[in-house]
Amino acid sequence: MKSNRFIAGVVSLLLMVSCHGSNEHHGIHEEEGHIHELETEHAHEGEIHDHGHEHQANAEGHSDEIILSPEKAKAAGVVSEKIAPGEFYGIIPAGGKVIGAPGDEMQIVANVSGTISFLKPVAEGIHVSKGDPVFVISGEHLQEGDQSERARIAYETAKKEYERASALVKDKIVSEKDYNAVKAAYENARIAYDAIPQSGKNGVEVLSTATGYIKSCLVGEGDYVTVGEPIATIAKNNRLYLKADLPERYYNMASQISSAKFKTSYSDTVYDIKELGGRLIAYGKNPADNSPYIPVTFEFNGNKEMIPGTFAEIYLLTGKRDNVISLPVDAITEEQGVNFVYLQIDETCYKKHEVKLGANDGEKVEISSGLKGGEQVVTHGAIHVKLASAGNAIPAHTHQH
Repeated sequence: MKSNRFIAGVVSLLLMVSCHGSNEHHGIHEEEGHIHELETEHAHEGEIHDHGHEHQANAEGHSDEIILSPEKAKAAGVVSEKIAPGEFYGIIPAGGKVIGAPGDEMQIVANVSGTISFLKPVAEGIHVSKGDPVFVISGEHLQEGDQSERARIAYETAKKEYERASALVKDKIVSEKDYNAVKAAYENARIAYDAIPQSGKNGVEVLSTATGYIKSCLVGEGDYVTVGEPIATIAKNNRLYLKADLPERYYNMASQISSAKFKTSYSDTVYDIKELGGRLIAYGKNPADNSPYIPVTFEFNGNKEMIPGTFAEIYLLTGKRDNVISLPVDAITEEQGVNFVYLQIDETCYKKHEVKLGANDGEKVEISSGLKGGEQVVTHGAIHVKLASAGNAIPAHTHQH
């Protein structure tokens, strides 16, 4: 009996140990399954997070690209070129003035005495051609009368005396001496009469002595003028001077100056002295009185666009340098003091690129850093590419190069 109870107790104990071990094993598996699920969930979240970073990086990598169709680029005048190093001159910036060259101006003078009237509006800048009637001078109401009419009467009187003396000298009725005196009087009267234009309805016309522009009118309507008095100045603009004011600190470079470019205050056109058939005449050896500038003077061919007396922005050219990268001034854009150009990546894609600038000759500017050559750079119409960048929504752009 005791033996049976002992056996039953041992069996019960074994069953309890077995059940407990089974439960622990099941719990371990459940815990391991739970950990595995958490790891899987975190791994999935990490994958999603990483993908988000990837998309963000992809968007940021293309955020500086600008999309502009070829049709819109052409319509806006956008032009790009593959750039290469070339020659460029040293530049000294200066101010100055365009002035008339000696001999380029001519005076209109009064050919008779009298009161003056204008035949056409006379103002500075009016174009006139040689031989055009500009003024008329009348002596109708003067005490001495009309000079032209008096010259005509004197000439006709002298002519008659000369013709009579010519007939009488053959018969020795008039001496040779008297004949020569009459002949001299006739010649003087003829010269005086021929020098005075014939009076018209309103008086004697005064003609323009050259083709050019009225620089200044020295008389007013109704003024009295005498013979030989200047009444207007004509600027022919055939040859002009460009006078640059070189700052004293550049005096040691004056001997290196070979030419110049300039633009006037009323135009953005940049003129090249050499292309205008010009040359350097001289530079001063010391500053003008009470001036910190040294004059540098060029002579060149003028044209109808040039106005003597106007101020100019001047770029004095010194020694030539090779292997310099330069771009048209229009290729440069500026944002908050930083300069940029636009690179064309492909047919429709452009990219903003920072550069540092060097010398500027009014037409081109030196690129001191940022470009090495071989890049396809927008040389004209860069401002339109810049404006296009403001309207581009690039974050979803997936353009590949």
